[in-house]
Amino acid sequence: MNTATSQQTSNRNSRKLVYGIGAIIIIFVIMQFVRFFIPEFALDNPPVTNTVAWDSPETEALWQTACADCHSNETVYPWYAYIAPVGWLVAHDTHEGRSKLNISDGSEIELREMIEVIEEGEMPLPIYIPMHPDANLTDSQRTALIDGLRATFGSTSTRDANTTTTNTETSGDDGDDDGD
Repeated sequence: MNTATSQQTSNRNSRKLVYGIGAIIIIFVIMQFVRFFIPEFALDNPPVTNTVAWDSPETEALWQTACADCHSNETVYPWYAYIAPVGWLVAHDTHEGRSKLNISDGSEIELREMIEVIEEGEMPLPIYIPMHPDANLTDSQRTALIDGLRATFGSTSTRDANTTTTNTETSGDDGDDDGD
C-alpha cells in the first residue's frame, strides 16, 4: 500500500511538472507574436526621408558601426532581437534612440548634445557594447567620429538635418551645356 501511494504521488508530481513545462512553452510561443500587435515591441524600419551627405566614408562607417542601429531608420536587427522577451528590449531601446535623434527623418540635429554624449562615453549605451563590440570605439575612432559629425552637420548647436541632405534636384540647370 505504501508503494502504491508513493507511485501515485510520483505520477501526480510528474504530471504537474509536464503541465508546468507545457504552460511555460505555450507562454513563450505566445510571447513571440506580441511584437506584431504592440507597436512598442515592433522591429521596424520606417521609410528614410532624409539622406545625410557625410563628409567622408570614414565618418559614415563609424556612424553605421556605433550609432545607426538606434539613431536611424536603417537598423540592422541581430538574430536575438527576434526572440522575446529580449527583442522587446531591443525594440524599446531602438524606438527610444530614434525619439531622441533620428538622422533618417529630417528632424533637428543637436550637434553639441550628440558630441557631448559621445565624449562622455554615454553613447553607445553600455548594454549595446557586449553584443556589438565593434561599437566600442577607440579614442582615435571617437575623435574621428566627432570631427566628422562637426564637418557633416556644421558647427551650429541646432541644425535642420534637411540642410545636409543629398540634393538630387537641379536648380534650373538641365545638365547640358547648350545654354537653355
